[in-house]
Amino acid sequence: MSTEINTTELEVKKKKNPLSYVIIAIVLVAAISYGVHIYRYGQVHEETDDAQIAADVSPVISKVSGYIAEVKVNDNQFVNKGDTLIVLDNRDQQIQLAQAEAALETAKSNVNSAQAGASAASQNINTSKAAIATANAQIEAAKVNVWRTTQDLARYENLVKDHSITQQQYEQALAAKETADKQLQILVEQKNQATQQTGSVSSQSNATSQQIGIANSMVKQREVDVEIAKLNLSYTVILAPESGFVSKIPVNKGQFLQAGSQLFSLVMSNNKWVVANFKETQITKMVEGQKVEIEIDAYPDQKFEGIVSSFSPATGSTFSLLPPDNASGNFVKVVQRLPVKISFEHIDPKVTEKLRVGMNVKVNVSLKS
Repeated sequence: MSTEINTTELEVKKKKNPLSYVIIAIVLVAAISYGVHIYRYGQVHEETDDAQIAADVSPVISKVSGYIAEVKVNDNQFVNKGDTLIVLDNRDQQIQLAQAEAALETAKSNVNSAQAGASAASQNINTSKAAIATANAQIEAAKVNVWRTTQDLARYENLVKDHSITQQQYEQALAAKETADKQLQILVEQKNQATQQTGSVSSQSNATSQQIGIANSMVKQREVDVEIAKLNLSYTVILAPESGFVSKIPVNKGQFLQAGSQLFSLVMSNNKWVVANFKETQITKMVEGQKVEIEIDAYPDQKFEGIVSSFSPATGSTFSLLPPDNASGNFVKVVQRLPVKISFEHIDPKVTEKLRVGMNVKVNVSLKS
């Protein structure tokens, strides 16, 4: 009886064996087809999940030192370009502005004083020139007098020899001649003194003119000081450079800020893109302009379109805090990753506003395009 059962089971198994072979063959064909599909797909696509959302991030920096008087924003708040973020105590800057304005007024007064000195020097020059002209006229008259007394003396010399005149008359003519000579000499010396005085006044006038130029230059310098003081005063109100979201605000009222210190960051909301870090072995066939399929972890049911925009000029490790130095002797070859910028295409602005910098993304680049 058992022999008959075993024989029946063997016959059933033999009948089932061909079907199992068919199933195995189908599975193998499907696996091979899938493998071929994956291989062909991999030849025309490159993908990575080492990618994140990126955007312009602007640091908010204090350009002047001072104590915080008021903080106008909160953590993660959206602000428009030009909105007030932080107000500093501006009393020091107001004093500096008042000092600069006072120095400017002093410089302007120096210009007026120098101009008045130049005007007085010009008048002195005119007076000296008039004195020289008068001296010249007097010298000409004195020369005429010298000529006349010389002629009289010559005649009197002949007359005194003939005893036609007295000795006293001759001596009077001689005295007149000597007086005329002395008068001419005095007038010549006065003219020389007037000429020297004119030269001195002219030099003084030139110096005064130079003082006017120096005073005008000082006015310009003081005007620049006033503009700098006004600019520093305006810096006490820190404004948003662009529209976007502020990060965590780590400063408080009363805190002292050093000029040049970074307060927090402002993430721009007007433009976002993807930075994908591909292995160096993946970028052989990648070029700018290729189409990209983007999957964002925050939106698993949506796929977004993108385009390869640009390639980084260096690998990510090159810009790290401690870049690798293969010349040190401890060399271990590691596949490097190259950042690739991918721009969104045809994305809803409402979705763009919801995207946050650093969100994980998976990208698939089509090498056909």
